[in-house]
Amino acid sequence: MEAIPLSTLFMTLIVLLAISGFFSISETSMMALNRYRLRHLVQSGHTGAKLASQLLAATDRFLSMVLFGNNLVNAAIALLVGEIAYRYLGNSQLALVAATGAATFAILVFSEITPKVVGATYAERIALPASYLLTPLLRVSQPLVWFINLFVRALLALMRLKPRPEPGAHTLSVEERRTLVLEAGYLPKKHQSILLNLFDLEAITVDDVMVPRNHIEAIDLDAPLEDIGRQIATAHHRRVLVYRGHLDEVVGTLRVRNVLNLVQNEELTKETLREIVREPYFVPAGTPLFSQLQNFQEHQDRVSLVVDEYGELMGLVTLEDILEEIIGEFTTHSPLQTGGFARQADGSYLVEGATLLRELNRKLGFSFPLEGPKTLNGLILEHLQDMPEPNTSVKIAGYPLEIVQTQDRAVKAVRVFPPT
Repeated sequence: MEAIPLSTLFMTLIVLLAISGFFSISETSMMALNRYRLRHLVQSGHTGAKLASQLLAATDRFLSMVLFGNNLVNAAIALLVGEIAYRYLGNSQLALVAATGAATFAILVFSEITPKVVGATYAERIALPASYLLTPLLRVSQPLVWFINLFVRALLALMRLKPRPEPGAHTLSVEERRTLVLEAGYLPKKHQSILLNLFDLEAITVDDVMVPRNHIEAIDLDAPLEDIGRQIATAHHRRVLVYRGHLDEVVGTLRVRNVLNLVQNEELTKETLREIVREPYFVPAGTPLFSQLQNFQEHQDRVSLVVDEYGELMGLVTLEDILEEIIGEFTTHSPLQTGGFARQADGSYLVEGATLLRELNRKLGFSFPLEGPKTLNGLILEHLQDMPEPNTSVKIAGYPLEIVQTQDRAVKAVRVFPPT
């Protein structure tokens, strides 16, 4: 039999290296595909994405076909390199060593490392067109792949491993989604901030955003009509709380605009006032903000009263409070709330003790801990475990604090210095 020319052997070697490289680059690019991007392309009707998705849905068969083809071609490459080395160096130990080194070098460079690097870098550009060729190859090699997988599955069963991921294995946790949003460079910072705030809605409760009891704007039904009218005229909120005699005796909530209309038409009486009072809506302390948002939607209301386990009023939460946690400040607050802190000439802040820590962190960029007390007063009292005297200084979470005023067993005013 006439020997095959060396030129033919070299051409065959190049073709086999190209085929091996195709299998390697296809495997790497297919496995490196962004699954969420792939789903989007499938929903958009992209044919290549549909084929790639079908291949990935049968990962065991796809990998068996690719690895079988790749190893078959690599074995043929090794034989060809051995034949070429034999032609040049003869039947010697040197020829064997040279053939082994040359075959290893050729397979690593042209069939493994380079294709895999390119495939991982340009996964979508390569995987989607390659799926047009890989799909018919998988169908043709189906019987052989099935035979090989019999042994693979038997081995996996002996090792007690499942060949396919369990349902939900590719779902992302909240922290993983947070990382995904933070690393998504194409998102504007404002949109990124909103998405991150949405992830926190289950972790944040109404206790974190409510207006504390002593800051609630409320009117007493037993007060004279002149006092009620004067209080309504100077109200800083669209809704106020209505009580009788004592703040724990809540009657309901009242829209300021409705009362002003009665005043303008000279129809304000205790009877007309009771008629427009809306029944109070209570929620227990510790309710997650996301659940409260759904409660507002179900009750068609914007205001709810937060009570503790004994039914005592703790504070008031509004729909605007929750929306501000998501998209940031957008409402007009009362001077008391906006005056909860004031910047001083030396760079420090004079802060009311009842100011929420979350509000200070959000508005001033502070980083007070949020796991324990909700207000600055509560944080100081927990840290000191005693009622401090005015001019007492303490350092909490890296922030030097100076007690300015105390009253009624509470810290009323604090000077907060930026961390040194």
